[in-house]
Amino acid sequence: MTATALGRRAAALLLAAAALTALGTATAHADSPSGWVGTGTSSVSSLTGGEGIASRADGSLLTRGLGSIPLRLRVTGWNHVGDPDIAGGYVFDAYQGGDSATSKLFEVTTPAGQTYDYTHPLDAGELLNNSFATVSPDAQWLVAGEWNTVDRLQVFPAPLTNPSTPATGGALAQAAPITLDRSVQDVQGCDFVSATRLVCASDDAAKDVLQVDLAHALDGTAVTGRVSTLFQVPRSSICTGSFETEGVDYDPAARLLRVEIVSPSVCAVATTVYTYRPATG
Repeated sequence: MTATALGRRAAALLLAAAALTALGTATAHADSPSGWVGTGTSSVSSLTGGEGIASRADGSLLTRGLGSIPLRLRVTGWNHVGDPDIAGGYVFDAYQGGDSATSKLFEVTTPAGQTYDYTHPLDAGELLNNSFATVSPDAQWLVAGEWNTVDRLQVFPAPLTNPSTPATGGALAQAAPITLDRSVQDVQGCDFVSATRLVCASDDAAKDVLQVDLAHALDGTAVTGRVSTLFQVPRSSICTGSFETEGVDYDPAARLLRVEIVSPSVCAVATTVYTYRPATG
């Protein structure tokens, strides 16, 4: 998402929040194919939850939105926060700057509340967008995504939790990427379901939820990912216009998959979270 688009989003959310004090959310939630069954919906404030979600160990949700960006980061140019992840109590956030940015930022918050910043200077051909951060089950590798139509997902040593990274923040270099067997469009978030499987939310025209099966668990070497389509995020609102798919989260303890979508127009004040469980097992 560009800085111009971010400005429009922030302005729209502020106007909607001022004009709309109560919003009824749709409850229709069809069962979905490919192994996931819908179980319900909830809503979060788009200002603080419209960019992403992550499940804590106690089952509660961490949310991120444009209003979640700390002032200390905003004043230095980091104007977008992506879909976060939590691994072992450590929170991983993905930040991006404006249209002229030459780096991206990953911030880790420890269980004790300390924060450490890791900056990645853009490599040749790399897009500035930093749509999400998700950490492998062994907490050694961080997967991130760009924007537009891409045929890869980026991989980094997980900041702080991978001992190859600086212990108190610093520079972060890419490892070998996940090369996808087909292109994907506008991936807003991914989360690990297992060491070799991710589920991702795409803001393509169909609002697809995708599955990426890795040839092997991440180890810093090149790996291929086979992409398949699981289902589409429902689009149901009292408002009309364009929806935007956002974050995705898999809670392994509860075995619940959650996917976010932002409604159009003034209804963008609230983000709907759809919840799914495995159809079998």
